[in-house]
Amino acid sequence: MSDNRRNSLTYKDAGVDIDAGEELVARIAPLAKATRRKGSEAALGGFGGLFDLKEAGFKDPILVASTDGVGTKLKIAIESGRFDGIGQDLVAMCVNDIVVQGAEPLFFLDYYASGKLDVDAAAVVIEGIARACRDSGCALIGGETAEMPGLYAKGDFDLAGFAVGAVERGHVLPRTFEMREGDVLIGVASSGAHSNGFSLVRRVMEQTGLGHDMPAPFDTGKTLGEALLAPTRLYVKSALAAIRSGHVKGLAHITGGG
Repeated sequence: MSDNRRNSLTYKDAGVDIDAGEELVARIAPLAKATRRKGSEAALGGFGGLFDLKEAGFKDPILVASTDGVGTKLKIAIESGRFDGIGQDLVAMCVNDIVVQGAEPLFFLDYYASGKLDVDAAAVVIEGIARACRDSGCALIGGETAEMPGLYAKGDFDLAGFAVGAVERGHVLPRTFEMREGDVLIGVASSGAHSNGFSLVRRVMEQTGLGHDMPAPFDTGKTLGEALLAPTRLYVKSALAAIRSGHVKGLAHITGGG
């Protein structure tokens, strides 16, 4: 073996497993394909995802964009080894922000970063992302998987999502100029803590000695981990149906601080 071969370094030597990344892409490509809708074939692998607004039926659209993450709810998922609802959390935090402005979610992209890529765990997360995209009517048109051993501890990972929707000009919400005394205010129930406030939740657990496997004091029949990891509710279909009735003047997605 030459000195150059002995002294050379590869990505794998640096802790980045390209083969694992390619295996993950092969596993999730059919999941993304299943989210296709008018305007997008939801095919992965290009430098950027494409979307055709005209094919989707828009004439004079305003684009609405949102980006978000799951926050420290991920720590509970990692410590519990339960990842099946986290993908929906990520999508919901983005598309719920879009729909309250009267917009229909069109497409979604995700970012998955870890110290060492666990293909099986990542596939479960992205399967949840794809399922939530289908349920929201938006296409999963791309994403990024980053393996960064110098930045994330072993076993840790982080998620971020980016969604874009569209609404025809003149139909953007809220319509504050139409709001009047006597209008009806409707509150819609959440499925739990959703994906906000988990730094406080985790602090309460630490101070009270509550564990993930203990019975949930507020939800009989479930462990605390199961109850806390209930995925964020997707409001898109019901909200769009109400919006298209013409009676909705404004909506609010109650998240951090609210």
